[in-house]
Amino acid sequence: MLYSDEFLEAIKHDPIASVKAACNLVLEKMNSGSPDWTHEEEQALLEADVLFTELTDAGMMPFDYIPMPVSTEASRGEKLRAIGAAIGEVQQQLQHLEDRLLREKLVSRIRIGIGTRFAYEFLQGDISRIQALLNELRTLVSANDKFKPEHQQRLLARLEALQRELHKKVSDLDRFWGLIGDAGVMLAKLGNDAKPIVERVREIADIVWSTQGRAEELPISAKPPRIGYE
Repeated sequence: MLYSDEFLEAIKHDPIASVKAACNLVLEKMNSGSPDWTHEEEQALLEADVLFTELTDAGMMPFDYIPMPVSTEASRGEKLRAIGAAIGEVQQQLQHLEDRLLREKLVSRIRIGIGTRFAYEFLQGDISRIQALLNELRTLVSANDKFKPEHQQRLLARLEALQRELHKKVSDLDRFWGLIGDAGVMLAKLGNDAKPIVERVREIADIVWSTQGRAEELPISAKPPRIGYE
């Protein structure tokens, strides 16, 4: 199977990155150089076609997947070429979407910087501590051989995105709370093996909660959400 259970689970958390990875997995299989379709290439195309169709039907695709129309009398090769063209269209749509999201992030950051949009503001010491904790987490995740490769790559990608987007002022804290959800999953799957990772995520959660509390004027007694090891 081209897409593992772990890969399919990851789609729920980051559909854009997962669809991009799904396209790349297909492309990796399309390198035989043969004028005829190999069995491996056929399977890759068919699996991608089913995946994108089901994601569209479930409303989980970042945009609709529309297979290229072909005659009912078309040969198998023609149908496969139509699927390949549709997947190529998905890649183009992904690029347009990523360009648009990048622009939106730039606009948001500028508006926050000039004070025309609400923002959560980290203390400078908190930023330095979060960066250090994220570096430690990347080392721990990379060194942990209990993770499946797809899960490990998804976690590393999330950590990299957090490091890249961590600024003094941010428009939302969703990515940080998403990391806390990941820590809960790791704790459930790995038990004590996840403890060093969970401890660092908990410290990040405390900083994020403090930041949100200041912005939302929460009482000092308000407690952050906890994950394990109480």
